[in-house]
Amino acid sequence: MTFLSPGMLWFLLTVPLLVAAYLHLLKRKRKVAIRYASLTVVKEAMGKGPGFRRHIPPLVLLLAWTVGVLAMARPAAVVTLPSQQNTVILAMDVSGSMRAADVEPDRITASQVSAVEFVRAQPSQSRVGVVAFAGTAMLVQSPTADRDATIAAIERFQLQRGTNIGGAILVSLQTLFPEANFDLGPRFRSVSRRGVPMGEPPPEEEDGFSPVEPGSHPTAAIVLLTDGQATTGPDPLQVARLAADRGVRVFTVGFGSRDGEIVGFGGRSMRVQLDEETLRQVSEITRGRYFHAASGEDLAEVYNELSAQFVMEEEEMEITAGFAGLAGILMLLAGGLSLFWFNRIL
Repeated sequence: MTFLSPGMLWFLLTVPLLVAAYLHLLKRKRKVAIRYASLTVVKEAMGKGPGFRRHIPPLVLLLAWTVGVLAMARPAAVVTLPSQQNTVILAMDVSGSMRAADVEPDRITASQVSAVEFVRAQPSQSRVGVVAFAGTAMLVQSPTADRDATIAAIERFQLQRGTNIGGAILVSLQTLFPEANFDLGPRFRSVSRRGVPMGEPPPEEEDGFSPVEPGSHPTAAIVLLTDGQATTGPDPLQVARLAADRGVRVFTVGFGSRDGEIVGFGGRSMRVQLDEETLRQVSEITRGRYFHAASGEDLAEVYNELSAQFVMEEEEMEITAGFAGLAGILMLLAGGLSLFWFNRIL
């Protein structure tokens, strides 16, 4: 637990002072009682004393004061709440390397099966869109709550050449912000066939746009899965900064062997290898998270973890009202006990 106004905690120093004051009052009462000529006469006149009960209302009142001081310090705690995530874009790699059979029955089928389970696990109010990318990136299903339509789009994937990771993020962003003008122009670096960034300095946002805190968008996220590295299109890190400026988190999933595989596509053989460093940086820039899945079972676990995160989220929340309410209840309890036992309020 943290406190948003920790300076108010200095008032806790009054607690031992109040205890000392109470003990001083008790001592004064004992001195007054000694002035009677006969304590026996006093006891007979008063009957059986209240005993320890007389200390309970002041003790409860002291506890109420302590809780009240904590309330003034504005406590905050990390709580688990239902997620407000209601739009998720699945950006899935459909490059030729996804036909590799190192994952049974092959990478593309395993990724489709896991993605379908992920879609089915989303809350009914959530909308899921699908972007397929290879040499180009294309929105194949607009965000919708219709699970059958989303699943059908995933099952229609056709493999192509190339891997355009930056384009996949960009199309996902354009889907989430259709009114935005993501004009690449000369401001963006491109990626060569060998995955080497070339050219221009980082992009500048369009006029009139004010960046927000990375990861702060409450209702949208992108989940990107790939088994290789960018071979064409805009630099993924450049585009990731666009997502970060709009508060959209990008969760990246690297699928397949870290050592790489040699696969055939279109009568040619090629070696594919994960660019985990780029995927990690994309997730770090956007305040998302990187996952690695070496098998279909691993991928299913990744999607299960993502589903759980999108259904329930941990969030820091101010809980001042709860402390203030408890302090009020304790004050009423102290007064009620005193009135019930001694016919007076403290």
